[in-house]
Amino acid sequence: MGQEVRTSAVMTRTLRRSAALCLVIVPLAASAQTERVLRWGGDAEGGAPFVEADPSDPGTLAGFDVELAALVAAELGREPQFVQVAFASLDQSAIRGDFDIGLSGIEDSAARRAAVAATIPYYRFREVLTVRARDRDTLRSLADLRGRRVATLGGTMAYDLLLAAEHEHGITAVSYDDDVHPYSDLLVGRVDAVLLDHVLAERAMRRDPGLVTHSAAIATGHYVAISAPENIELRDRINDILLAAMRDGRLERIFRKWNVWNEDQPALHAELLSGAFIPTAATPASVQPMMAATARYLPALLRAAVITLMLSCLAMALAVVCGTLIAVGRVYGGPVARALLTGYVEVMRGTPVLLQLFVIYYGLSALVRLPAFVAALVGLGLNYAAYESEIYRSALEAVPRGQLEAARVLGFSERQILRLIRGPQAFRLALAPMTNDFVALLKDSSLVSVITVVELTKQTQIFATNVGSWLVPGLLCGALYLSMSLPLAHLARRLEAQWRASTP
Repeated sequence: MGQEVRTSAVMTRTLRRSAALCLVIVPLAASAQTERVLRWGGDAEGGAPFVEADPSDPGTLAGFDVELAALVAAELGREPQFVQVAFASLDQSAIRGDFDIGLSGIEDSAARRAAVAATIPYYRFREVLTVRARDRDTLRSLADLRGRRVATLGGTMAYDLLLAAEHEHGITAVSYDDDVHPYSDLLVGRVDAVLLDHVLAERAMRRDPGLVTHSAAIATGHYVAISAPENIELRDRINDILLAAMRDGRLERIFRKWNVWNEDQPALHAELLSGAFIPTAATPASVQPMMAATARYLPALLRAAVITLMLSCLAMALAVVCGTLIAVGRVYGGPVARALLTGYVEVMRGTPVLLQLFVIYYGLSALVRLPAFVAALVGLGLNYAAYESEIYRSALEAVPRGQLEAARVLGFSERQILRLIRGPQAFRLALAPMTNDFVALLKDSSLVSVITVVELTKQTQIFATNVGSWLVPGLLCGALYLSMSLPLAHLARRLEAQWRASTP
């Protein structure tokens, strides 16, 4: 017995020591693994020629930023590991430490340098104007585009230029989330010009015949790599690697391989290697204080909130009308009508609303070219009509059959029964879920930014990108959403209470 106790004690001590050893070894192994990997962030969605899925092997990445990341990783003695991050979120992800460095055609700016650790520039780009071939002689500058729609990426230097041009030249800036659809929309006439980096413009002209890019630069800028603000040592090591790659021609070979080398790059490299280049200064004076930035963006947020509210109300009205018709058809219709309407409901509920918006706006553009707001209204309205129809159908079927039979005995027609007896009771039962659906639609309206509608969430994203923080923009956005949804919920509760009190 004593031997068994001693054996058990020895085993317990051994297990405890093993557990303690694991607690030491596992973190050390994980740390060693982290040291061997260089996590680099980028956006592969429409990111060519910076970062894209290799057409010959979709499982791998290609692009000059991919090769630059591999060069940096090799010099650091690490293995490159890609981290997918939406382009607009790269700065915030760098601050969070989601990756070691970010490389995805990231533009240099004073606000960015104040928020993250940015390297020296590795590429100089030109902001250029692309138009349809037939407009090449009449639309050559921003001044020529007065009263017209010009597309670009949100949160970029080009977007800031267009915002300034809105006041100076009366241009309407149209913001996109990717660099492919601005050019496809230009081709079909939804916009009149595109202002973006020459790297993207040249690729678009190869992809979409019929477009012409003016060589004159509206502005010039630089691409940089970014890291967390505390990663100064890593940033400095990457700077040394970039300078060495400029000196021995490795950087030039990468850019020539991707056909983006031009006369601007030797000048940039010479300035950097000689020490003559002066980076964008990240001084407090160059970065707008948060209060001043908030005051500047608040009118735009309020306008976007109005767009969100208008879109949500109109889409909900469309959903209520269509949902009512579908519900009535499924309750009173024949077998064929019920089958067709049931199929519609299942398709709309079983596919993402984002996909439906893309199909309505882009997929049907060859047949019908809907304005972005109308496409958003139709997409949200038809999607929510499917959900509303299920609410109304169940509410109609919840009305006691005894009441319906009594009405028929009294000589009421089916239309009178629906209008006077069944409909009012069903509406009362459906009010609460209808309110929930409206609040959900109000939030789902943020999805329409993918088809260029600048609603509240999109405008907040632009605000956050430009000031380098989501805290104040996020709080303002949340407050505006609450100010729109809470009164509706309060009104619905009051109506429910009044109807309950009036019900015998």
